[in-house]
Amino acid sequence: MVFDIRIDNGIIITVNPAFEIIQNGWIGISADRITALGSMAQTRQPQAGEVIDAEGCILLPGLINAHTHLPMSLFRGLSDDLPLIHWLEDHIFPAESAFITPETVRPSTLLSCAEMLLSGTTTCCDGYFLESDVARAVRDCGMRAVLGQGVIDHPAPGVLDPSKNIETAQAFLTECISLSSRIRPSLFCPSPYTCSEETLIRTKAMCRETGVRFQIHVAETKWEYDHMMETKGATPIGYLDRLGLLDPDTMLVHAIWVDADDIERIVRSGASVVHAAQSAMKLASGIAPIQRYIELGIPTALGTDGSASNNTLDMFREMDITAKLHKIANQDPTVLNSRIVIEMATIGAARAIGLDREIGSIEVGKKADIIILNAARPHLRPLYHPASHIVYAARGADVRDTMVDGKWLVRNGTCKALDLCAVQTKVRRIADEIR
Repeated sequence: MVFDIRIDNGIIITVNPAFEIIQNGWIGISADRITALGSMAQTRQPQAGEVIDAEGCILLPGLINAHTHLPMSLFRGLSDDLPLIHWLEDHIFPAESAFITPETVRPSTLLSCAEMLLSGTTTCCDGYFLESDVARAVRDCGMRAVLGQGVIDHPAPGVLDPSKNIETAQAFLTECISLSSRIRPSLFCPSPYTCSEETLIRTKAMCRETGVRFQIHVAETKWEYDHMMETKGATPIGYLDRLGLLDPDTMLVHAIWVDADDIERIVRSGASVVHAAQSAMKLASGIAPIQRYIELGIPTALGTDGSASNNTLDMFREMDITAKLHKIANQDPTVLNSRIVIEMATIGAARAIGLDREIGSIEVGKKADIIILNAARPHLRPLYHPASHIVYAARGADVRDTMVDGKWLVRNGTCKALDLCAVQTKVRRIADEIR
């Protein structure tokens, strides 16, 4: 056998079911798949067209950001330190109305993709508007993604007439399917209180008919919880359950304000939860019962949320904060250990977005989505426990190389996937207009 690429001498955190760590290992890649791996000392390495030396490096499956709003990199730092409702209604919604267009969506999406690739994220799950334009930008830079067209009962970018929200969503699903094998379509409802009962039911029905994921922000704030109890006579999760929207293809983003009955509803339905710790902390939304979700076997993933509320897309930063937040919230330093948090950013996230048979771990037969970290930096020495380092010491800037589908999109810290200078120039011009 001759591989296209062989990566030698790295510490491999496989994230396989046993969470095996190979201290001095190699990976063989043919086309877009991992076709072999093992220990340098115990197995013979076949020839390869390209051999990469990863000595002094840690290898991981590409990280998966399970909740993003890619074009919102345009609003990074535009408005901070506000409650969610005021932040949205007084700042973000007006900015979106004025500045989110097909012309601005492409460069802002590419900027987000570059940030993710350079910091080791190879797949994301997005939910936003003008998602066809988002999809074309993601396709062109080579990332893998599940992309959700927003469906809402208010005027939104690309859907100024809310009565056309379902029609627009149908058109997106049709177009997106043929764009790239790396891109899967999805539909996204921003919240239970911005969508009518009819819109929620029709959107979920469309997801079921086409076999795609249904994403929704839900139970994010105390205000939402109280509002839904007052107007619907149910908790936000209880309301979705009453409408028949909960099943294994539903992704519940945030799920912070829940009671015991809500948790039982999630368990029974098989729905997944996406946790965006830093965004929730910054907006003072609350702390989701993530430890309880994990104990009950609820598929639980990590996401950053958008750059306007995080304000970065660095999943290493997200892992670190998530682990520490829940230790203090539970008054228990043993909860959400490094293995669990890495799984939430890899195989757990892959499971939530429906791609765990393809990505999320370094195993023979899976897609060659791999990142290489330079572990020879001062803040990563000495190295006793690689998984601990990934969560508590590593940073996105430590990523040396990023591979998606067997192709190098970042090499030696340089983004090869797109012209980053040109993208940044375009974004800077748009930011000047916003300013």
